Amino acid sequence: MLSVKNIVKQYATHRALDDVSLEVEQGKIFGLLGPNGAGKTSLIRIITQITAPDSGEVIFNGQKLNSNHINQIGYLPEERGLYKKMEIGEQVLYLSKLKGLSTSEATKRIKFWFEKLDMATWWNKKVEDLSKGMQQKVQFVATVLHNPELIILDEPFSGFDPVNADLIKNEILELNAKGTTFIFSTHRMESVEELCDNIALIDKSKKILDGAVDDIKASYRNNTYVIEYAGDTDFTNNALFDVLETSDVKDGKCLKFKLKESYTANDVLSEMLPKVRINRLAEVIPSMNDIFIERVKK
Repeated sequence: MLSVKNIVKQYATHRALDDVSLEVEQGKIFGLLGPNGAGKTSLIRIITQITAPDSGEVIFNGQKLNSNHINQIGYLPEERGLYKKMEIGEQVLYLSKLKGLSTSEATKRIKFWFEKLDMATWWNKKVEDLSKGMQQKVQFVATVLHNPELIILDEPFSGFDPVNADLIKNEILELNAKGTTFIFSTHRMESVEELCDNIALIDKSKKILDGAVDDIKASYRNNTYVIEYAGDTDFTNNALFDVLETSDVKDGKCLKFKLKESYTANDVLSEMLPKVRINRLAEVIPSMNDIFIERVKK
């Protein structure tokens, strides 16, 4: 759906994006990741046509990005973009009409979403009377109301309690199941693992990692395991593995270890089973949070 090709963006002496390219597939949830100041927001502003790149191009559904695509994109910014003194219903109606909806159609859709997200009594409330999380709900409705093909979410769970965060997560998954494509920018790596199919990691204006989440995690596997067992045998000096960590657990002991070259987890089981009772053996696969930290530190 979206091809970002060799984008460069310079602000005075600061290069915000340096030859960044990425591909967002139709119907996928794409994670745009990076530390603060990496260039994520600059890229989002280019895709939403708030600013333009100095060089490179963005292709949307096979066409060079242009003003006709604005109504096919929904954007939820991290910062609040609502008029504080305006009533909620009136404000969402105004924003939906900017996206091309008629008053009657917009009103019908607003009532549907307000009911769905438990906001039915908010119509005449003012933005300044709402909490940060409640304001985020309003912005989410304004973002999805016109049924955009591509929805860009910048820290969408900011300000939410766990219940409302889960509510919005389920709405994202439901829209995605119906074919909506998402670009999802966040620092919450647990949300990336739950929601994203593919990711790109940007640091210091450059893309340093991209691909499918499962493939990236698999590529960082390093033969590290955890085994829990009951018994008195000491395995800390072992020919099969190097012990990284030891601890006591409820039913015995726990070892975190890294296999030595040419050995497998089955070899460990064969070695230990005659001597102790094995309660659990699991491979330690690096989380997206671990991978994020490792790559950015490099």
